[in-house]
Amino acid sequence: MNPFCPISISLSPNTEKDDIRLAFRLVFQPWKWKKGDAIKKLENQFKEYLGVEYAFSFNSGRSSLMAILEVLDVKEDEEVLLQAFTCNAAVNPVLKKKAKPIFVDIDETLNLNPEDLKRKITKNSKAVMIQHTFGWPAKIDEILNITQQNNLVLIEDCAHSLGARYDSRKVGTFGDIAFFSFGRDKIISSVFGGMVITNNVQLAQKTKEFQEKIKYPSNFWIFQQLLHPVLMNLIILPTYSILGKFLLFLLQRFHLLSKAVHWKEKRGEIPEYFPKKIPNALAILSLNQFKKLERFNRHRKEISKFYEENLTGFNLPFKRGRADREVIFMKYPILVKNSDKIIKEARKKNIILDDGWRKSVVVPPDTRIEEMKYIKGSCPQAENIAEHILNLPTHINISIKKAQKIIDILLC
Repeated sequence: MNPFCPISISLSPNTEKDDIRLAFRLVFQPWKWKKGDAIKKLENQFKEYLGVEYAFSFNSGRSSLMAILEVLDVKEDEEVLLQAFTCNAAVNPVLKKKAKPIFVDIDETLNLNPEDLKRKITKNSKAVMIQHTFGWPAKIDEILNITQQNNLVLIEDCAHSLGARYDSRKVGTFGDIAFFSFGRDKIISSVFGGMVITNNVQLAQKTKEFQEKIKYPSNFWIFQQLLHPVLMNLIILPTYSILGKFLLFLLQRFHLLSKAVHWKEKRGEIPEYFPKKIPNALAILSLNQFKKLERFNRHRKEISKFYEENLTGFNLPFKRGRADREVIFMKYPILVKNSDKIIKEARKKNIILDDGWRKSVVVPPDTRIEEMKYIKGSCPQAENIAEHILNLPTHINISIKKAQKIIDILLC
């Protein structure tokens, strides 16, 4: 084990050697960057895997959500109800439409609370978006019943949950329309990427029209994403504790590498490279990861089980009953009294546990909460969870040996 390479929850975690080699080759094959047959192959594989009629790819989960809100014809001042304890990437597309995000509190599974949802529906409500936080399916039956009774559209945010099941049925197939993300710390990763799925022919036609209307991202943007797995794994991570962290800062500062969340998004804005089509090069990376999906998810379950068996004295939200759910465990959350102290101690051991999903009901924590239109005190459970949550890594590069090192820090 390289003593300079950190154990990390969020620094390009999903990539393996074949992903790095593939990205490296693509850097020198610019004719494959934008157009190509990998885009349609990826869409077809998603349709087959999820058993749905329609799938449309985009360059991110954000772009996918922007497409959905466009095809649903969400208008100014209409309300989209979504859970607190979410990412600003789920809120900004709503703000972009000049609609109103209405934050719903969460329940014991870190997902949208059906009872609070009922209280917050008004005559201006248009849609409900459920998140399936960290791969734990929300209470879909209850929420679906509420949306049907109130004539609301149900959007499934499956950014965390590719492969998760509720009552033996894959998430993403319950709502009117759903989207997935292939971000750098998601279930599968092409640094950026996303997919919209639906069985509704009218929504599919409108999504296709939207997809055809938008452009591909620039060649430079594609180049940035292809460089990410190469530079992160060959230079930055192996030297992280002595030089790599500074190199990462410089490369992002001079825009050779992109950030997961742009500074504009923390202010309620959307960068100009959303929404765009997925470029062929990133579809190639996604396809390579997609073929490893089942192995990745088996590994996440194995690591999560190891945490559960060895952290018996901790508050473990995901240890509760899962009889009707197949949980994917994109991350493994625990609740602690002082996450700042633990993160600080872990960093001394070259273990990076701060993934940004903490300290705020809209993450990352340096997001300007007032720009998200969140009303403090409106979701007390989410505020409490955000204050005490600490997420543990489950990705393919976390071995049992590395998980034990994390456990040792927690048990100190």
